[in-house]
Amino acid sequence: MGKMATPIPVDERIAQLGQRIRIARIRRGWSVADLASLAGIHRNTLTALEHGRPGTAIGVCFTVLWALGLDRTLDGVADPDADLHGKALETAWRPSRAGRPRKARDDDDF
Repeated sequence: MGKMATPIPVDERIAQLGQRIRIARIRRGWSVADLASLAGIHRNTLTALEHGRPGTAIGVCFTVLWALGLDRTLDGVADPDADLHGKALETAWRPSRAGRPRKARDDDDF
């Protein structure tokens, strides 16, 4: 099986996140080795994340954000309350009345 290619917009967003992580690290005056040590990962893994390599595990990303004190910035990611499209679809598919259909009164007639 070959490696799955990510869509260009996804690659761009991953690269942007990597840049943001790099900026946060530099602002703190930390080296790659410093942050990698705090996150419990290898320096090469952090470098891959900062360079926006799509194969970097999501757990690594979350752990690095945690080490930077930025994990709370993830609270809005895929928030169901912010999913306007999903909410609209759910409303369109939801039955107008929940529950079992009631028996008609004349069903008991012989």
